[in-house]
Amino acid sequence: MAYEVTATRRRPQHFEDLVGQEFVAETLKNSIKSGQIAHAYLFAGPRGCGKTSTARILAKALNCQSTGTPNDEPCGQCDSCRAITNSSSLDVIEIDGASNTSVNDVRQIKDEVMFPPNSARYKIYIIDEVHMLSTSAFNALLKTIEEPPPYVIFIFATTELQKVPATIKSRCQQFNFRLVPVEKVKNLLADACREMNIQSDAEALYWIAKESGGSIRDSYTLFDQVAAFSDGYITYEKIRDKLGLLGVDRLNSLFGFCAAGKTEEALNELDGFLESGISIEQLISNSCEYIRSLLLIKNGIRREALLGQSPERYSQDVLDSWNTVQTERALSLFLQLYRDIRYSLSPRYELELAFSRLCWLSQYVSPAEVKAEIDKAHALLENAPRPAQVNNSAGAQAVPSFGAMQTPSAPQPVTGEVQNAPAFTASAQQAEVSRQNEGGENASSVQIPAGMPHFSIFDGNGRNAQEATQAPSDESVQQEAAPPFPDGGAVPPEQAAAFSVAKPFSPPQENVSLPEYENGGEYSYAPDDSSDDDWSNTDVPPEDDGSFEDETDRSSSSSAEPYVPSDAADFTEEAPRRALTPEEIHESSVTFTASDGSSIQMGKLFGAVIAELSVNNTMLASALMQTGAWNLLGNKISTTIKTEYQKNYIGQNIPTIVAVLSKYCHEHMQFEIQYIEEKQEKSAVELPQQVKILCNAFKGTVVGT
Repeated sequence: MAYEVTATRRRPQHFEDLVGQEFVAETLKNSIKSGQIAHAYLFAGPRGCGKTSTARILAKALNCQSTGTPNDEPCGQCDSCRAITNSSSLDVIEIDGASNTSVNDVRQIKDEVMFPPNSARYKIYIIDEVHMLSTSAFNALLKTIEEPPPYVIFIFATTELQKVPATIKSRCQQFNFRLVPVEKVKNLLADACREMNIQSDAEALYWIAKESGGSIRDSYTLFDQVAAFSDGYITYEKIRDKLGLLGVDRLNSLFGFCAAGKTEEALNELDGFLESGISIEQLISNSCEYIRSLLLIKNGIRREALLGQSPERYSQDVLDSWNTVQTERALSLFLQLYRDIRYSLSPRYELELAFSRLCWLSQYVSPAEVKAEIDKAHALLENAPRPAQVNNSAGAQAVPSFGAMQTPSAPQPVTGEVQNAPAFTASAQQAEVSRQNEGGENASSVQIPAGMPHFSIFDGNGRNAQEATQAPSDESVQQEAAPPFPDGGAVPPEQAAAFSVAKPFSPPQENVSLPEYENGGEYSYAPDDSSDDDWSNTDVPPEDDGSFEDETDRSSSSSAEPYVPSDAADFTEEAPRRALTPEEIHESSVTFTASDGSSIQMGKLFGAVIAELSVNNTMLASALMQTGAWNLLGNKISTTIKTEYQKNYIGQNIPTIVAVLSKYCHEHMQFEIQYIEEKQEKSAVELPQQVKILCNAFKGTVVGT
């Protein structure tokens, strides 16, 4: 008798023989018992899981002659059952869908279904790989599948269900076949060994079952290959040597060097494997399986069916050297390596690099571990004792707070020396520290060590509401109104607006006092006799040009307007001079008269243009507010600006400005702007380049050097 392969010899002949497809077998048996037989079935699933075998068993059950009706347990002995088993039945037609794809093949089926079966109960068409049919063939088959003769049944089998049209699926009962578990495949191989009188090790059968990937036909095919060179005794060592596998023992040696950090020994071991003929792809695949098994063991999984090997065969040194996170990192490294070698300059270089990285994997720390250590350090610092209270001799600095109600004094000229420094003297600092250390009802509960910054946002814990609303005393005003950075530096953003209200002024006369607080932080200068500094070497900055720097300060509801003294002679209580606002700069009684007789004053024209652009183009309106007075010459309006960036920005938007001007003037207008560089006096001390960059970046001003 001719040799028959294991997959064919052990093909299932009854529903009970379908391993791993119990749901399909039970459903079909119940439908046959109840007589609810469909006219079309669709079997879908991976290769080698029993689709075609199930179709033949169903055909035998429907045409079994042992009983007068379909039998859910075909006898296998009648003429119909034997003919179907031998593929010689005239009423069970098996068609290969991959080679009969045209619409003409379907037309032949449509012609044949008109004739009843020869000797069987049903004429059954089994079309394997049905997804290979063409679209025209599927469409030609639709009507026949939907309403076939009562004696015709279609059984379709496919491995790619997504390629089957929905119109075909909706006309069939669909059954999804699943991959067979490794343990059940191993049991089937053990039965085959007993049937063939072959001895085998469980470890070898587990390897074959795992390599088959859940396909019974693949496992039988690999089993026949292994049995051919095993001489009646299948062992894992024979499989490893004959098929060029690494094996757990060799991988234990290689990964042991990596876990110990011995790069030289690991690369030499790797070179020996490659010299023995093991391919790079096979080496990467075996390494991935090995690391995966390590990861499963470290997570408490010790099932031999899942690992493919006994857990005791894996090196304990490797398991102890890497934690779970590092093992995951190693597996991810080799999975990425398998994807990268296809496009690599040299796959061997990539493999050697991967094993070199494994040699320092013990030093890898994941971001989660770093965060956990930082959290521990944070908790340790939170439980640390608070610093001791600072007394007067500690030399703590009373850094002024930056609250909204606290406004600094006028900026001092840059002369190379710190001007008006007494406000930041040590005595004032000690007085502030002493006031905080006195305790009491309103004292701060947290003491600030020396050198630590202090912000007014934390003052709420040490002051009551009544004290916060009271006007500050002269002493506190003098301390809090001092420049925020006595050693020089950019003015903080929350104080920049206050400093921009008043320019540095010439030496004051007698009775010059610090700013007086009024209405939300705005202030005015008043004479006081508290200043006795020497102003003889102080450079007098240029007079205020009336430029507007802060729209918020101008629009706030204040009863006292900021004043800017023009010179020392005019700086008196009786004759202060107020800074000009942008509206006052552009207020003009010059009137433009259009050709239609309408007229508009320049001041009203400026206000109307700013109001309209503030809605549609806020940046352009803000830039126009920084321009100088608008001069009228015919139908052309000319102005100046002191910022080159804003000049360029306005120049790009001149058509927009002209359109708005023409709208209110009732005539086509022209607009011209020129850049006038603002002269700045050079400071007595040349500032470092780093300070200049910071001032330009943060739009700040140096108030002391």
